[in-house]
Amino acid sequence: MQIKVAKSAGFCFGVQRAVDTVYEQVEKGICPIYTYGPIIHNEVVVQDLEEKGVKVLESRDELEHLTEGTVIIRSHGVGKEIYDLIQSRGLNCVDATCPFVKKIHRTVEKESASGRQIIIIGNDKHPEVEGIKGWCHTPAIVVESVDQAEACELPENTLVCIVSQTTFNYKKFQDLVEILDKKRYDKIVVNTICNATEERQTEARQIAGEVDAMIVIGGSHSSNTQKLFEICRKECENTFYIQTVRDLDMEVLRSTGLVGITAGASTPKKIIEEVQTKCQS
Repeated sequence: MQIKVAKSAGFCFGVQRAVDTVYEQVEKGICPIYTYGPIIHNEVVVQDLEEKGVKVLESRDELEHLTEGTVIIRSHGVGKEIYDLIQSRGLNCVDATCPFVKKIHRTVEKESASGRQIIIIGNDKHPEVEGIKGWCHTPAIVVESVDQAEACELPENTLVCIVSQTTFNYKKFQDLVEILDKKRYDKIVVNTICNATEERQTEARQIAGEVDAMIVIGGSHSSNTQKLFEICRKECENTFYIQTVRDLDMEVLRSTGLVGITAGASTPKKIIEEVQTKCQS
């Protein structure tokens, strides 16, 4: 069996920075330490941090009951009200928001303040999108599908600013913007899909088109990994989504000639290497 591993597979800059930030806080030994939501969408990393004493706050209600400690903002970012709440509770705030996500926060805050309707292309339930909405001065519109884009009805010449979830499918983003283009809005389009996401998706598509089977590694809740799986599945019918090497079914791959491997932005290098080694054994 031959293996082809995507060069772009694994931690992106923002995720690496967020994970490093938490481990740095652990090393300082100043407890208690909390992350507002899982620091990244990878169960292995989150479990390791929990074993080191880092607790995950799953809701605003849990945050409201804290009286001491350090709260780390995860890579996905949060709305302005969460920062205000942390400050009002007298807690120490460590911000590990991805800088590319921070840039979107500044954009929507500025453009919504100037009177533009914010349209976010992304998954409305994703924590990154929830955080972006929290920086808009007026309610944002979230568009994820062709039907939602076509159903977007605002008066002609409405001032609009379109941004995207950083991990959104780039091709799909272009398609949805094209639909919104026909609406005759006075619009600004800011492509906020990060370069790492675009590069990862392009490489995954290319490899999937060349191999007999494709393995996509990532957490079950990882949005960018799910999108990689969708992209690869279109190019290669034998595409498998796994979280760790334990999920790998070698019987399915036994007679496969060339296998491609890619991984989401929240997948540690160690897990990718374990999968590669298993395929080569």
